Amino acid sequence: MEKETIKSVEELDVFKIAHKLTLQIYGLTENFPKKEIYGLTSQIRRSSGSIGANLSEGAHRLGSSEYKYFVSIARGSAAETRYHLLLAKDLKYIDEKTYRKLQEGYDRVIKMLTKLIYSLENKK
Repeated sequence: MEKETIKSVEELDVFKIAHKLTLQIYGLTENFPKKEIYGLTSQIRRSSGSIGANLSEGAHRLGSSEYKYFVSIARGSAAETRYHLLLAKDLKYIDEKTYRKLQEGYDRVIKMLTKLIYSLENKK
């Protein structure tokens, strides 16, 4: 039996998880202080949304090396988001439980993106 191929990036589990986390980040940041609208709120939303955006852009490039480059950027954005979550926790904008849950989600995304990078390297 032939292996089923993915028709779009939106079908990747890593994309689905990253998108769900981004939606959670948007909801969470609604409660951040208004003074952070151009600071932490903007930064964490941007870095979180960048994961799915870079996966989408990379998937529409012509070669696997270009795709790998964008997956790598997405991985960096996930790590950046992890830091912003730590900052939000330490500033008391989010509680420990919320922080841990989201950190676990981003850790999972980072691992999945790493595996995707390795699989693209093996396609060469």
